[in-house]
Amino acid sequence: MKIYTGYYRTFLLSFLCFLLSASAFGQKWKLVWSDEFNNTGKPNEKFWSFEKGFVRNEELQWYQADNAYCKNGVLVIEGRKEKVLNPGYNKEQTGWKNQREYAEYTSSSIKTEGKKEFLYGRVEVRAKIPVASGAWPAIWTLGKEMEWPSCGEVDLMEFYRINNVPSVLANAAWGTKTRWKAKWDGSNKPLSYFTKKDPDWANKFHIWRMDWDKDFIRLYLDSELLNEIDLSQSINQDGVNPFHQPQYLLLNLALGGNGGDPSQTKYPLTYEIDYVRIYQQK
Repeated sequence: MKIYTGYYRTFLLSFLCFLLSASAFGQKWKLVWSDEFNNTGKPNEKFWSFEKGFVRNEELQWYQADNAYCKNGVLVIEGRKEKVLNPGYNKEQTGWKNQREYAEYTSSSIKTEGKKEFLYGRVEVRAKIPVASGAWPAIWTLGKEMEWPSCGEVDLMEFYRINNVPSVLANAAWGTKTRWKAKWDGSNKPLSYFTKKDPDWANKFHIWRMDWDKDFIRLYLDSELLNEIDLSQSINQDGVNPFHQPQYLLLNLALGGNGGDPSQTKYPLTYEIDYVRIYQQK
């Protein structure tokens, strides 16, 4: 009987703590926008647009809309091994985008630019990421003003290989006196840091979070603080602080580049996003 009573006492105390925590959260934060991906088919065009073709970092994938779809309450971004003709191919030009006659892989990158932008608040994304060789999934933001990196970039999550070690990163970047050269405030942990705690980590959904106010950006994974960026330091050479201006959100799965060699990986790779939620303080 004592065990029985003790069990329920523990349960009730835990439940009470949950209610108090939820109440405190509700008093401080207001949900201002979310996408739960409960539709079937393409992501909601009121919120998202697609990047197209070869875009950045000399990555191997061709971005196209076909690789992103909503099903069973999640957004799925697929990395596929398939050959696509590059209409911009021109062997006489020197740019990497023009030098490739074909792309050997496809994927998707979606963004809220011009549709949903925000200044300060909390961003939560619940997702399950691919960790196979070649995979480079990301949850990140960019500023709507100025070119990169002066516009500011925040990586709530990047997963790729550092010295061939699979790693989870949480970063921010801003401009320097040299065009297109960023100042980084980065943090990374090897994937093994998480799988030692939970060997099945990679097969589960996790919550990536950014808390952003006028003083700090704090980046969390499953409530564990990964990085804290002091915004008194994130000032471009022109004196502008990009993190005092609105940002928009990107979700993408790159292949190759920092992700490593994708050639021996089994396809399709799937990057699943359960929801995106943005809160602001009341």
